[in-house]
Amino acid sequence: MSKVQDREWRARTGVAWRCAPALVVMTAALLGGCANGDFGRVKPGLVRDGVHDWMGPAAATQAGLPASAYPLTEDERVMRDLAFPMIEAPYERQRWYSILEEYGVTRGVRQDWCVFNIAAYEQILMQTAYRSATARYSRLNDDIRNDVTRLPNWVAAARRVLDMDIKRGKSLGHVNGLTPGEAGNAQARMAENALIMSWVQQSLVNRTASYGYALERLVIATPMPAAVEVERSLTLLKTRIAEARLLPGPDITPGTIVLVPPYPLPSMPAVSKTAPVAEAGPPPGGPSFVSLLGH
Repeated sequence: MSKVQDREWRARTGVAWRCAPALVVMTAALLGGCANGDFGRVKPGLVRDGVHDWMGPAAATQAGLPASAYPLTEDERVMRDLAFPMIEAPYERQRWYSILEEYGVTRGVRQDWCVFNIAAYEQILMQTAYRSATARYSRLNDDIRNDVTRLPNWVAAARRVLDMDIKRGKSLGHVNGLTPGEAGNAQARMAENALIMSWVQQSLVNRTASYGYALERLVIATPMPAAVEVERSLTLLKTRIAEARLLPGPDITPGTIVLVPPYPLPSMPAVSKTAPVAEAGPPPGGPSFVSLLGH
């Protein structure tokens, strides 16, 4: 397991922290940057279960969809935990207030996470004091490589969630006495999961554009052989992102992130803002809805 993967795992499975949100704010204000561990991640001792549960309702609200009242599965929670570092800008992970975002104290989607500014990363990189130009190239390469390392674990969790959601969508027509509330909550959860997947995919495409923009400016300002290694890392990240495409829809290009109702998946009902679902029992002689989960 790589160092980045190990840190992600420790941050996700650390000791539960059962303090009120107000105490989180006080801690962040008092400790500042010391509240965060390596690469800006929250220290394991400050982590609690469900730290990123807020992402689903926040994404649904942004898209104008209802939030689900159903509890999260373990894979849904893992997917959210691993998604957040790929949504928040890399340079934000070094700020004292990043702990507030980790805990979802603001309980919403920050607008600057959605507005695409290709030059933002480069401006922070160039304005930050480094001992040498080599260190600046190293910082850029580290950020790119961290995304390369994070991506496989997130994709694995997201694929498991997607597979179960497709099966959940198939099973809705086989549940005896399904109520509108039950169907609505199931559909809302599927929508939340898909919104987070599309959010991550768009965010990663935007990041590669920003990394490329920063690399070009570095080459102009301080040309060095280190640029070759950064370019290789960026090419690898682009390849991994293309391989990790999970949801149907048009090609993803750099741009403002707009969270909209997800495209319907095969055998999964489309989710609308009203989430209409007819009440119906299982078709005569049809398969058990539980059996569908095993195929």
